Amino acid sequence: MLNKNLSQHVSRVLYHHRTQGKAVEGVHIRGIADALRADGVEVDIISLPGADPYASPKAMSPTQQATGFMKLVSRFPEPMFELAELAYNVVSFWRVGRYLRKNRDVGFIYERYSLFMFATVILARWRKLPIILEVNDSAIVERVRPLFFLRLAMVVERWVFRHASGLVFVSGVFRDRIQKAHGSIAPAIVTPNAANIDKFSYTPEQRSASREKLGVDGHVVCGYLGAFVPWHAIDQFVYRIADHLPAAPHLKLLLVGDGATYGDVAAFVNKRGLESQILLTGRVAHDEVPGLLAAMDMAILPSAGDYTSPVKLFEFMACGIAPIAPDFSPIQEVLVEGETGWMFKAGNLDAAVQSVLAFSQDQTSLARVGQAARAYVTKERQWRNNVSQLVQFYLSLSKTRP
Repeated sequence: MLNKNLSQHVSRVLYHHRTQGKAVEGVHIRGIADALRADGVEVDIISLPGADPYASPKAMSPTQQATGFMKLVSRFPEPMFELAELAYNVVSFWRVGRYLRKNRDVGFIYERYSLFMFATVILARWRKLPIILEVNDSAIVERVRPLFFLRLAMVVERWVFRHASGLVFVSGVFRDRIQKAHGSIAPAIVTPNAANIDKFSYTPEQRSASREKLGVDGHVVCGYLGAFVPWHAIDQFVYRIADHLPAAPHLKLLLVGDGATYGDVAAFVNKRGLESQILLTGRVAHDEVPGLLAAMDMAILPSAGDYTSPVKLFEFMACGIAPIAPDFSPIQEVLVEGETGWMFKAGNLDAAVQSVLAFSQDQTSLARVGQAARAYVTKERQWRNNVSQLVQFYLSLSKTRP
């Protein structure tokens, strides 16, 4: 196996996170944990009480996820919410500390970094245990809820990023921004997201059945999988392509997910009488997603964070679906124009619309690019590839430790 060296050096890894472990977060947690376990390494997960990334995960449904105490906390005014995040260090210190006392065979801690979280780094340093932080968030990132204690968040983050054993970033541009903001940081690697081929494979018969069920036989299907939120811009994409659809009867949109803008999009589609060309599934169970993906010929990502690595991009590619995505740096790092997908100028949704319309008339190119995209993911961008890189990173850190 690619990561065969790890089990020779490490028998157990602690994966710590402060997320609810759902939607994209859950996909990433399961991807890394399962790949480590496949190599014979025991992986224990400590998270928010009740947050289980393996408990019937929902597909791309970030809304209405919080339950119980966390649902209450999420409604706090921003200062109280951030103080609650800060206070969680006490909980983490106690829970992780108790775990480490009982499990002396832990090779290293792998933590999904969260704002104001520092307890695990302190514990790791006290016990001379390596801790690698996977960085998907930062105090320097523009937020829907702006940080109230921004200076404090920056101070905590700077200390954590300097005193962790190593950092894993999803894109080079994100790493560079962090380094510019904080100066010296721990050794770091860049590892984009991934998708496992076996979870996104289907037979021609399954594809035919899915297309028949959805009523899209004889059409080119452009899909979307994700949250209906302003920063993903699927609502704006729909509004812009609507006027072009009557002249493109061969094209259908299959939009999977829900979120804040879903109601507005559904009302718009109904008002314009486009229900036959714009299919909205709403929220679906995670195990229904592969069947919906099987019906797609191409996929659109109207927007994404300019520093993020969209998981859904790799899921489209794993399915052999030709993607059309904005030309943000992280996407340019993994997508080859005209070979494994196509890119448009980020922010130019009219260009995105024109790309979808143009390529929907070229099924030969869609098939070619889709096959190349799947081959790329198969070879280089499955979760085992990420773990292989993580293993080499850990071993390199081990050599530099006193």
